[in-house]
Amino acid sequence: MSSSVAGYDLTPLTEAQLEEKAAGLTPEERQVLLDHGTEHPFCGTLLDNKMAGVYHCRLCDLPLFSSNAKFDSGTGWPSFFQPFDKEHIRYIEDTSLGMARTEVRCARCDSHLGHVFPDGPAPTGQRYCLNSIAMAFQENS
Repeated sequence: MSSSVAGYDLTPLTEAQLEEKAAGLTPEERQVLLDHGTEHPFCGTLLDNKMAGVYHCRLCDLPLFSSNAKFDSGTGWPSFFQPFDKEHIRYIEDTSLGMARTEVRCARCDSHLGHVFPDGPAPTGQRYCLNSIAMAFQENS
């Protein structure tokens, strides 16, 4: 088992585990998480969420981003300046759509989350631009 600094299991899911978890996804969730799609801007359910808590991967429940790192980028997607734990995110060069971008995926299940851009606020200068449909929010208790 490989664990992150934050203490979460990062062992990649088997094909059978992925299929079991994906069985409950809606067609829209499947299109974003598994087929690397993007939801329409300003439509995501988590865009205007202001509650304190943690945003988890919708497929495997790995914590991805804390509400403490969320900011309003004005882009129409939930945006964060840093991940919950840097080991929870995988980075893939994406040259689709005729441009060079960096795709972000869940480190455990490889689900597509969105993209990261170098135009975010201090202290990191990063803008993780994510699909609401790729995440589940868990409010702090």
